[in-house]
Amino acid sequence: MDQFFAAVEQLDQPELKGKPIAVGHDAERGVVSTASYEARRYGVHSAQSIQVAKRLCPQLIIVEPHFQRYKEVSAQLHAIFHDYTDLIEPISLDEAFLDVTENKKGVELGVEIAREIKQRIRQTTGLTASAGVSYCKFLAKIASDWRKPDGLTVIHPDRALDFIAQLKVEKIWGVGQKTAERLHRMGVFTGQDLRNLPLSRLMHEFGKMGQVFYDFARGIDNRPVVAEWERKSVSCERTFETDINENSAVTIHLYHTVLELVRRIEKNNFEGRTLTLKVKFLDFQQITRSLTVDYILKSKEDILPLAKQLMQGVEFHSHPIRLLGLGVSNQKNVAQQEQKHWVELELEFKPWTAI
Repeated sequence: MDQFFAAVEQLDQPELKGKPIAVGHDAERGVVSTASYEARRYGVHSAQSIQVAKRLCPQLIIVEPHFQRYKEVSAQLHAIFHDYTDLIEPISLDEAFLDVTENKKGVELGVEIAREIKQRIRQTTGLTASAGVSYCKFLAKIASDWRKPDGLTVIHPDRALDFIAQLKVEKIWGVGQKTAERLHRMGVFTGQDLRNLPLSRLMHEFGKMGQVFYDFARGIDNRPVVAEWERKSVSCERTFETDINENSAVTIHLYHTVLELVRRIEKNNFEGRTLTLKVKFLDFQQITRSLTVDYILKSKEDILPLAKQLMQGVEFHSHPIRLLGLGVSNQKNVAQQEQKHWVELELEFKPWTAI
């Protein structure tokens, strides 16, 4: 979807249409969830500090998020998707992969399905969507972002290698800012530059991701669209208005974070045995610490002692904390469950669509 949270707010509040808005909490530590295209012209973008966004765009309007409303619209989108296929892999509330190789409408071309879905989304919700169509998830995802807003891009197998060759490495899935900087220092700026590197060099520099980059540069992505998504972890985190470095403050906030984590575990009926502590400091340095036990972590009594144990190894008196997070992972028998669900198939061209 195009500027999803912002678009829903402009739809529900017509007086915001055409104005620069950012969805997020207007506070010292607030972060932009989504910015309207009018705000993006000033350099405002997702994950940016609200305070920075307001400096870039003095007339910026900050809108509190309404997540329940976004979930309602997301349900409408998925109802439309299911009219065409049940092979749907959600990426977020407003984005998903659809495998339409065999679809309920019997439509031969994936681009025609994408066009129909875009039209129905506009008719049903009043919002615009951008779609990408290709033979693999990697390229479908890139194509969906290529001509926003309200775009439709197809990358045919015959054009894939030429398309990737001209692609900036920053656009390649899995290449974040730091990885892009490393690649630039290696003289890699485009997909063609990446393709010219031997696998051994990429594996040496990036480990397992080196194989991924090697394959992506050649248009290879064999990941299937996974319709049955299984939660692998439950977590929560708290960003503080004021940095904390006193024992009493850390203890209180750790306690409340544990209570929120227990609530989320109960809500998702999740069972895990590994507790992970995440701490981000004033200077944005971040550390994580983990403990694995031989019992299921469900209650405050299970989790709080472990959280305190993990926190004991963190020096925060001279290094104030701005964010504290906890998560539970490591389900029992995950490996066995995955073995039961996965089947490897060899198929011809798959017109996967990312919307």
